[in-house]
Amino acid sequence: MSPLNQSGAFAALSHRNYRLIWGGQLVSTAGSLMQNAAVLWHVSLLADEHSRPLALGLVGFFKFSAILVCALFSGVVADAFDRRKLMMLTTSILTVLAALLATVTFLGLEHPWPIYLLTALSSGVGTFDGAARQSLIPNLVPRLALPSAIALNTILYQAASSAGPALSGHVMVHFGLGWVYVVNAASYLAVIGALAAMRDVPRVAAAERGRVSLQAAREGLHYVFRAPLIRSSMLLDFLATFFSSATALLPIFATDVLHVGEEGYGYLVAAPAVGALITSAVLAPLAQRIVARGKVLIWAVVLYGLATVLFGVSKSFWLTYVCLALTGAADTVSIVLRNIIRQLTTPDALRGRMISVNMIFFMGGPQLGELEAGVVAQAFGAVFSVVSGGVLCVLATLGVAWREPQLRAYRREDPLG
Repeated sequence: MSPLNQSGAFAALSHRNYRLIWGGQLVSTAGSLMQNAAVLWHVSLLADEHSRPLALGLVGFFKFSAILVCALFSGVVADAFDRRKLMMLTTSILTVLAALLATVTFLGLEHPWPIYLLTALSSGVGTFDGAARQSLIPNLVPRLALPSAIALNTILYQAASSAGPALSGHVMVHFGLGWVYVVNAASYLAVIGALAAMRDVPRVAAAERGRVSLQAAREGLHYVFRAPLIRSSMLLDFLATFFSSATALLPIFATDVLHVGEEGYGYLVAAPAVGALITSAVLAPLAQRIVARGKVLIWAVVLYGLATVLFGVSKSFWLTYVCLALTGAADTVSIVLRNIIRQLTTPDALRGRMISVNMIFFMGGPQLGELEAGVVAQAFGAVFSVVSGGVLCVLATLGVAWREPQLRAYRREDPLG
């Protein structure tokens, strides 16, 4: 394949190993997002009516606790061991945890604590899986095709996010909550099969591999916080998602504000992904051509916050749906540009550790944000929680942009032929 074709929108799909993991992850991610939606609905059913906002926020708290404990060490492991084999192990464990969640649901639950525990364990294992997977992707495609792989990964996630929560609502209505967890457990088999079918996967040379030690973890932290572009893009991501993560409150909006039930709730959860999927399809051929990447990234996050404010004040299902879709569209632009910055500037030997530090920001922001949203909603109401979060997201974004001139000035340096 010529260099020009290698930089095309779908160039990464011309590589067999990447096609395999892309297809497997599409199925698995849809299953995982079905489960995420079902967990929030499940907790809202089990919690006392007066403590529902806090109970929903605790889902994010326990997820973040597991991420915080495991994330940095997961990157060290991803840099020290065979990433494909590590994914085989983590995916197998995630399958077992989803099956356990289905089992305790079928047996009958009267309290959300088992859900908190199994969700936290899944998040902890997921950090190891995510570090291994994201570190593996650049080994499956040439460097010129990496922006294509990043954009296609975003399309994958948003397609799964569109289908997963909507399917979750249908399964809950027609079959019951427990079957959502069964479907998720089965979906992991697609990834295990894809990994088993891979051939000739390049490995990091033994001399370049990291070692499992505290010193190796410190090297990853040192690299990230000494790289201004990576540091500032992670901070922007964390602050925006911390203040504007209102997903945990969607069961309350679906039942108390919009009165749309389980199926309407499933569509609302999927709305950001619908907007993101459309944006991903448009962005895929353009990602490599965006020149003023820093400015586009900043304004995308500002739009994310403004759409969140409008969602908070909406009383209409369709206006709420459109606002949530806009948050997904803006977030997609942000995700693609942030990942291009990180993957293109990080050496392969440090990639796992960079990704693991990023997980604390990328995954920790939304999870802590769910707790923050729940606590504020418990005290002042769901509408105030969402609107104030959107306003603070905009202010935080402008603050980061002002303090980080290198991010504002970041441009594509490699001219296209």
